[in-house]
Amino acid sequence: MRYTVDASVFDMNPNIKFGILIGKNIKNSETMTDDEGRLRDAEKRMRETFQVDQVRELSNVSFYREIMTKAGINPNKFPPSVEAMFKRILKGGDLPVINALVDVCNAVSIEQIISLGAHDLNDIHKDLEVRFSKNGDIFLPFGATEYENVDKGELVFTSGNIVQTRKWIWRQSELGKTTIYSKDIFFQLVGFDDNKESTLNKAMEDIESLIVDRFQGSCEKYIVDVNNTYIDL
Repeated sequence: MRYTVDASVFDMNPNIKFGILIGKNIKNSETMTDDEGRLRDAEKRMRETFQVDQVRELSNVSFYREIMTKAGINPNKFPPSVEAMFKRILKGGDLPVINALVDVCNAVSIEQIISLGAHDLNDIHKDLEVRFSKNGDIFLPFGATEYENVDKGELVFTSGNIVQTRKWIWRQSELGKTTIYSKDIFFQLVGFDDNKESTLNKAMEDIESLIVDRFQGSCEKYIVDVNNTYIDL
């Protein structure tokens, strides 16, 4: 299987970097006390550090919004999923407990202020791409049973013609949803710097540690950028 980012994405910002991790044979579980504790601690620190009117200017979030605007997506109408999550937290809402893997991934996303998507490879059968949509692309909304058509020219993350995430990092599909039974997971993070101290690098290290130590799986890591636009998984 190949993962590719179309060159047109880097035309919008040549510094964008996609951190990819493949977690295999993960042993997910119901949320344990320590898992929820990490999530609640991350929420608490965010509330202590930021105000809700600062979310759009946070590191990474402002760049996500800029790229969405360049791609023809209105980030006010279709905000990056992490922006909506951060606003919910800063308005006093706790994120729901779902399962251990989802909850600790949300904690890492909050801690590093970074977009982090997890997709169950059991539902993915064709090459993965970040590209602009084509005629024939379809999407299964979260919780739905019927596919919807995706208009041509929308920035998406897709497997073949099955869109995994609409409007770039706005909304994930029902397909690839991480459940307690998920074992093989494709993680996609989006950052703009991959040096040792970057949020992207720290988040990838955190996810790798969780895969190996918390979930007893194995992990492969990759960076896709303007100089390396695809990887073979």
